[in-house]
Amino acid sequence: MLGACAANQALPAEGAFAFPAILISSWGTGVIMRGLSKKFGALAVAAPAAAAGWLTLYPPELLKVGDGYAAKIVCSNVFLAGRDPQEVLAVDVQAPGHPLLKFVSVSVDHEEQRVTARIFGFAAPGRAVHRPGLGCMNSGNGVAQAFANPAAASGGAMEAAAGDPEAGWPAGSRAEIDPTIQALVEDPELAGTGMRAIAVIRDGRLVAESYGPGFDRDTPLLGWSMTKTVTAALVGMRIAERRMNAEEDRLLPEWNGDGRAAIKLADLLAMQSGLAFNEEYGDVTDVTRMLFLESDMAGFAASKPLGAAAGTKFSYSSGTSNILSRLWMRSFDDPAAALAYPREALFEPLGMKSAVMEADESGTFVGSSYMYATAQDWARFAQFLLDDGRWRGRALLPEGYVDFMRNPTAASGGDYGSGQVWLTANGIRAGTGGFPADSFWMLGHDGQAIMLVPSLRLAVIRLGLTPWRDGYNVQALNAKVIDALD
Repeated sequence: MLGACAANQALPAEGAFAFPAILISSWGTGVIMRGLSKKFGALAVAAPAAAAGWLTLYPPELLKVGDGYAAKIVCSNVFLAGRDPQEVLAVDVQAPGHPLLKFVSVSVDHEEQRVTARIFGFAAPGRAVHRPGLGCMNSGNGVAQAFANPAAASGGAMEAAAGDPEAGWPAGSRAEIDPTIQALVEDPELAGTGMRAIAVIRDGRLVAESYGPGFDRDTPLLGWSMTKTVTAALVGMRIAERRMNAEEDRLLPEWNGDGRAAIKLADLLAMQSGLAFNEEYGDVTDVTRMLFLESDMAGFAASKPLGAAAGTKFSYSSGTSNILSRLWMRSFDDPAAALAYPREALFEPLGMKSAVMEADESGTFVGSSYMYATAQDWARFAQFLLDDGRWRGRALLPEGYVDFMRNPTAASGGDYGSGQVWLTANGIRAGTGGFPADSFWMLGHDGQAIMLVPSLRLAVIRLGLTPWRDGYNVQALNAKVIDALD
């Protein structure tokens, strides 16, 4: 995979680190020329040297994307999850990707909390830096001003699971195991290859949990595009605080004077802004450039022209979610208050001590893709949605906002909701195949999935590293859990 972060069903060619033929040919030419050097001596030796010089001075953008991806993934897993960098490189970056990723190496500076990745040991260096409480960001031009005071975001990596381990979830971490459901989550076929964590919530209790080798209830895991739903919740909280309005248009100064001025906040939430944005993976496209080459992701996405009139066409776009991050953060007068908001207003009230939403170099949260949390903390967020945005009797979201989030949009043909959630997952739509009509899903790349069914008071959280090409279908697990309920 090369930085994919959308639902598996929505994207072609995820999991492919598809170097264009010209790059493969260039690399292959070097191998051939080394062989020819045995016959033609110095003339043949000059060609690989010239190729190495070209890669050093003018590395192709795809190599930059690959190294940026490797640096970012290793950085986050080292400094947020406490994993070994070489294991992360081998398992998370190289194993599921193009064979040329095997030529990427990484170095870790623990004192500066930086990771540098280089393909072929020297070319196209990609760098990522960790800032406490704000996770890792790709860094091209040093650390941005927004990060000069890391204390703006309290908390940080690798905090213990919330509450007393002897106390019942969600106040603590103790599960109340249902043997029937526990047997399902421990079934290797239902869990799928690469499973790292599964948790099942029923009637406000943690009734089953299972972890893959090397992972446990204290390991923060990347949600990829499940982060989009958290972004929608943060927008909803600002709406509840009367700092945003779903019907507001003229959202950005740079959109005034053209058709983009008609884009409403609700259009962005529903993925029907009309902005042209290429979400294809495996090459240097809008989404891979944004995630691994751009220091200001929201600004890059916002610069795109209209491809359709606002509100008329569904187009799944990680750029859209990062624009939403920019907008809710600008609803604060103080940037430091915006940086602290996810933790202070959402994560801490819910007891999500492990949760870290990562920011880019401009100081904007990457609301499309980059949130790490333990399985139990992802489950706390799921419970929050099951409770219609209330936690321990306190309303954090406007009344009815979760219903709004899962209200089907006409532009998507009913597959997507109005607030960064899916109503169809792995080919199954809510209300069909034994799934209740109020089912909805948070979905992310490589097998991240949360099914929520308010009428059953049920959530199933499944996290892992399971490329789409493996053919895993999380709906088989979800269906079995529903069937097993009393």
